[in-house]
Amino acid sequence: MSKRDGMSLHEREKLKLLQRIRKLRGQLDAVERALTADEDCGGQLMLLAAVRGGINSLMGEVLEDHIRFHLVDGVKEQIAPELAEDLIDLVRAYLK
Repeated sequence: MSKRDGMSLHEREKLKLLQRIRKLRGQLDAVERALTADEDCGGQLMLLAAVRGGINSLMGEVLEDHIRFHLVDGVKEQIAPELAEDLIDLVRAYLK
């Protein structure tokens, strides 16, 4: 059994979020390089759009985890799983 197989669901989710943050850091570094090198505005805007998409995606993941782990599982006043899914879909649609 590998170390990863022994991870809890929460640990795997945390690792996934940290990987997203590292990717965002790389994208921001690319924006900085583009600005420093005076690259064309179109390229800079494309890089910034990728960063914005990455941030929105990260925010969606954190909100989804919050809903799943804190509003559905293991709390006294749970919301119905169907309502949680509707809420997750609504948040994802808003962040697009």
